[in-house]
Amino acid sequence: MEADESFDLTKYVADDIAKYSGISMPVKAGLLQRLLIKKLPCKKLHMNPDDEFTHPEVGPSYRVISEYTQKFVHNYEVTGNYFFQQEPLIVEKLYPDGYRILNGHHRWAAAFKLKKKKININIVNMTHEAEIKEIIRNSKHDKRVTMDLDEIVFFDEKNTAQDKAEKALGFPFNRIYKERLRLGIPALFRCLERNGYDIWVFSAKYYSNDYIKALFRKYHVNVTGIVTGTEKRKDKVKGKYDNLLKEKYKHTLHIDNDLVLQIDTASGDFHEHNIDASSGWSKAVIDIIEEMAKSEEQ
Repeated sequence: MEADESFDLTKYVADDIAKYSGISMPVKAGLLQRLLIKKLPCKKLHMNPDDEFTHPEVGPSYRVISEYTQKFVHNYEVTGNYFFQQEPLIVEKLYPDGYRILNGHHRWAAAFKLKKKKININIVNMTHEAEIKEIIRNSKHDKRVTMDLDEIVFFDEKNTAQDKAEKALGFPFNRIYKERLRLGIPALFRCLERNGYDIWVFSAKYYSNDYIKALFRKYHVNVTGIVTGTEKRKDKVKGKYDNLLKEKYKHTLHIDNDLVLQIDTASGDFHEHNIDASSGWSKAVIDIIEEMAKSEEQ
C-alpha cells in the first residue's frame, strides 16, 4: 500500500481551519462516547488552530509524516493492521460536528495520505478558558496550591523521590483508573482544604478533566482546577491568567518533591520550605502547611 503523493496537506489544513473558524467550539463528550469510541474516520478529525502543525511559519514536518507513514505500512505488512499498538490521537468533541485533534496531527496526516478511513483515537474533555475563569470567580478562597500530577501527585515507581503508593482501588475501578496516588496525597489534600486552599493540578499530558475528578473522588478528595496538555496549550493558567490569579489569590504554594515554595502573589516575594522526607514526604509537607497556618494566626 503506497501513500497518496497527490494529497495537498497545506491546502487541506488551511481549508479545514477556515471552514470551522468562528463557528466551532469544544463540547463535553459523554462517558459512553469516551469509553466506546476508539476509532474515528480521518475526515471527522479537524485541525487545531493553536497547534504549531497548522501555523504556516512553522508548519508540519514532512520528515515526521514520512516516518509515521513507513511505520503504518510496516505494521500492515506484519500484522494486517495499520495502527496495531500505535499511540492513539488525543481529540476533543466539537460543535457543530466532528472532533478536534489535540495531539497527533502528524499521525493523522500519515493516515490520511495512506487513504485510511479510520485511525485510533482517545476522546478527552479538557478544562477550557471559560471554565478556568468561572472556577476562579466562584472560589471563596484567597489562597491556592499548585502541583504537577505526574511528578508529584501520581505514584511513579521510577521516580526515586517517591517510595510508596496509596492502596490500589478495588475491582472494577482498578481496571478503569490505571494511575495510583502517591502515599499520603489524600491526607495532604484534606489538610490543604482545611486550611483554605484551592487545589490546582497540572500536567503536560492530556488527561480528561472528568476522569481526573472521578479518580480523586475514589480517594475521597476534591481538586479545584485541572489543567492538562500544558506543553501545547495557549491558555495555560501560568501566563495568560496571571493578572486574574493575582487579583484572586493573595498567596500561592507550589509543592515539589524537595520543597514547598510560598509566594506572595502581589509582590512576588517568596520563601522556600525544604521538605525533610525522612519521616514520610506527605507528613513533612503537612507539618510545613500546619506551621504556616499557625504563623498566620499570630
